Amino acid sequence: MESRPLSPQPPPGEGWWRALREGLREFGQALVTPSAPGAPPLSGARRQWVRAVPYLVALAFVASLLPVTVTVLVQDYGVNGMTAGALATAQTAPLLLALTRPLPAWWVIFTADVLGALALMAAPGTEGRPWPWTPMVVVGYPLLMVLLALRESRRTLTAVWLATGAAGLAFEGVRRELGGGIHLLLFVLSGVTLVLTYALRSRGEARQRLAEQETISEAERARRTLLEERARIARELHDVVAHHMSVITVQADSAPYRVQGLPPEAVEEFGSIAAAARESLAEMRRLLVVLRNEESGGERAPQPGLEKLQQLVEATVRAGVPARLSLAADVGEVGQAVGLSAYRIVQEALSNVVRHAPGAPTTVSVRGDSTDLTVLVVNGPAAEAVTPLEHGGTGHGLVGMRERVRLTGGTLDVGPLPDGGFRVAARIPLGPDPADGPGDPGGPDDRDAPQDPGDPGDPGDPGNPRDLPKGSS
Repeated sequence: MESRPLSPQPPPGEGWWRALREGLREFGQALVTPSAPGAPPLSGARRQWVRAVPYLVALAFVASLLPVTVTVLVQDYGVNGMTAGALATAQTAPLLLALTRPLPAWWVIFTADVLGALALMAAPGTEGRPWPWTPMVVVGYPLLMVLLALRESRRTLTAVWLATGAAGLAFEGVRRELGGGIHLLLFVLSGVTLVLTYALRSRGEARQRLAEQETISEAERARRTLLEERARIARELHDVVAHHMSVITVQADSAPYRVQGLPPEAVEEFGSIAAAARESLAEMRRLLVVLRNEESGGERAPQPGLEKLQQLVEATVRAGVPARLSLAADVGEVGQAVGLSAYRIVQEALSNVVRHAPGAPTTVSVRGDSTDLTVLVVNGPAAEAVTPLEHGGTGHGLVGMRERVRLTGGTLDVGPLPDGGFRVAARIPLGPDPADGPGDPGGPDDRDAPQDPGDPGDPGDPGNPRDLPKGSS
């Protein structure tokens, strides 16, 4: 039987020693790798005096601790004045640097604290007094820990805390007769300060990330609402465009039979027109399949126009809103796109009244001239004895109104009235649709209005514009 050489076994304790060396190396890297310099605490506050608070606090610590440290070192510990001044400056002045660069400031202060402990070891007045850290060190060190915990990583904070404890323990071991347990006090106090500050910082960062995520989600919802409303309008306008294309096809096909004596070239041209119209209709049907969703079955019903406004108002009256319609006699035939847009604007405005101002007297006015069709829906305040059905929503209403007005090149004016009512005014041009419409008219409102109970074929959920200022569009 072939024997295989055994792999050499590590000596006992080598694995533990390797792990210790790796941990010390990581802590050493954390101590010499500060975070990027940044703004001081409270720098994002709106008020200037709030932004100045961290500087005032740090300056107050420096202004109070520096002279006290010099006095105590000279009079109580017996340190000469020059040494006491240098130590006091190095132990306190870097607190101002710690506002933006806390780890380099800690290195300066910690080194000064260690050098001060060494100087006090040989001072004549150290016997019977706190050592290796003076009371001024214990007072200023927690502020440094707060500034560190607001900026540095958890590994760096752990390394700082352990270095503080190791230095105090080393001094305690060298001159046990001088130590009075103050190194343990500083070790515990700094640890508690680091934990509490880092916990508050983590909570604030979590809340900030949540707020940012909510902002992103709100923007995505607004964009999705806008796209859904545009797709809905496109589906509705399919019937309007398809009707015109069908008329073109029929006219082109029947032209050779209705008009006698057409030359062969004209007959061939009419045939090409009819073929192109039929191909366009087929492409539109394919586009409609893409635009339709599973809930859009009711949209196959004929699209309403101005002739359906009376039924819409009567349905609103049955819902408990005293509404009346004023349809000017001079409003003649309008295009299907204009009539559909006017109907939907009135429908969404009345839906707002039904849901958000039940019982409010409402007037619907439709007038026209040679160039424009004006739609005006005005309601008074809600009846006092009636509670609104809803106070918030998804924001489809203003999106629908804006998109329909934008489609026709018109304008929209919505806003509250002084008496507590609301006004929706739309001007829709009666001329040809503009080739290049205006840009995106704006984001959706943050509230919605209900589906009109008198029109079950409308899948949208119009929104409530009641919080917008008058004149927005």
